[in-house]
Amino acid sequence: MPSIFTRIIKGELPSYKIYEDDKFYAMLDINPNAKGHTLCIPKQEVDQLFDLDEATYQELMVFSRKVAAALKKVVKCKRIGLSVIGLEVPHVHVHLIPLNEMKEATFTSKVKMSEEELKELAAKISKNL
Repeated sequence: MPSIFTRIIKGELPSYKIYEDDKFYAMLDINPNAKGHTLCIPKQEVDQLFDLDEATYQELMVFSRKVAAALKKVVKCKRIGLSVIGLEVPHVHVHLIPLNEMKEATFTSKVKMSEEELKELAAKISKNL
């Protein structure tokens, strides 16, 4: 059965897409730790980060860096944090989290954003790529 991320990439489920290319997809997290929390996902469904082949792993990091640079231009923060945990969805995903405080990196503190706020933010980040 395809992961929720595969279903999003295929257009079966909605997302707040920021950017995609032939191998990767970036979207806002709908349960963000901080405003702008973004997920970068390989289109190839692989459960664990270190199971990716080396080229795809490196390309995912390059893709994530590009998205992080655009995110940093739009969301005021001290830095963009990167985390790969992968326990909730069995499909590799890189979390890019705008950070001002440590609690934003802990996945225990969440922010609420409206659908309109998410749409507007996704569009602003996308324009900076």
